[in-house]
Amino acid sequence: MRIELNKFGTTLISRQAGSEAFKAFQSTLQDMKPGENLEIDFSGVLTFSPSWGDEFVSPLFDQLGDNLVLLASDNMSVQATLKLLQEIKKQSFVIH
Repeated sequence: MRIELNKFGTTLISRQAGSEAFKAFQSTLQDMKPGENLEIDFSGVLTFSPSWGDEFVSPLFDQLGDNLVLLASDNMSVQATLKLLQEIKKQSFVIH
């Protein structure tokens, strides 16, 4: 399964918005098959803040572990946020 984060907007910056996006996405997660990967596509996202990412990506990582696959992005905001979240969680995300 793949989710394009730009469906939540191109400027993903507030903790509240990240939390709301995560809650809205929960019903979609129920459609995943056991062992299926969830790919997160950052295409079209202009700004991706640590607070939004911590409310959306971190709980997905807690739920899915290595079945959460983050698609590589050349966006510096995305790269910096993912690096920070990995340092905070002391775990590495799967990035392709």
